Amino acid sequence: MSALEMSPTTGVVVTGGGSGIGRACARALAEVGRPVSLWDLNGEGAAEAAASIAADCGVIAHSLGLDVTDGAAVADAVAAAREALGGIGGLVHAAGIVTAMDIDHLTEEIWDSVLKVNLRAEVFVAKALLGDLRSHEGSAIVGIGSIMSVVGNPLIPSYTASKHGVVGVTKSLANHLGPDGIRVNAVCPGYIDTPMTALMMDDPPSKAVCVEKAPLRRVGTPEDIAKAVRFLMSDEAGFVTGTTLIVDGGVTSHD
Repeated sequence: MSALEMSPTTGVVVTGGGSGIGRACARALAEVGRPVSLWDLNGEGAAEAAASIAADCGVIAHSLGLDVTDGAAVADAVAAAREALGGIGGLVHAAGIVTAMDIDHLTEEIWDSVLKVNLRAEVFVAKALLGDLRSHEGSAIVGIGSIMSVVGNPLIPSYTASKHGVVGVTKSLANHLGPDGIRVNAVCPGYIDTPMTALMMDDPPSKAVCVEKAPLRRVGTPEDIAKAVRFLMSDEAGFVTGTTLIVDGGVTSHD
């Protein structure tokens, strides 16, 4: 039995679990025996993903359709997930949105909506889960950042700010929750082929630019990110907290 298979078996909440990176993270965790609760604004997508994961992996895969920025909905979702999974020892915050709008055109509404989903929700979902996380040994939180956590993009200031914020929140929560045995880390993907990036990935010249920027000469898959998340959620990363793992094929390794 591998070390990953010997990792905690408590349930994990995965926000944005209905598609893309979130869905891949839920599956990767289920593959090593962890029950998962997939939360997504698209409830049908979350339900379909959960059914597929349960059938393939033989673990409990629960799903809920909800807005992770709605505090009352999150409180209800925590209770439902706890009952379904029998205990919650992990959170992966993969829910995210992006709106391309530079500062000349940026509105307060766009700024607030992006920050609420990408950053604020991680903090308050984690807060809602603290009682559960503190009651289970080996609990961990992983936030999904971006290469925009470490560089800037002039077209997406709101997204860039939110993802820089994920790194700051990771360090803050790691310091606060470390004495409770709760580890907090972030994974920062590069160019990944997901529904969020479909417009870019479906355009051959745009995709070629992404490939050219990566020394590994390919774009990433959701599974590339999910494997990194699974490691950080496992006992193999038992002495890793407050860190940011960039998974970008080397994009940020050069100018």
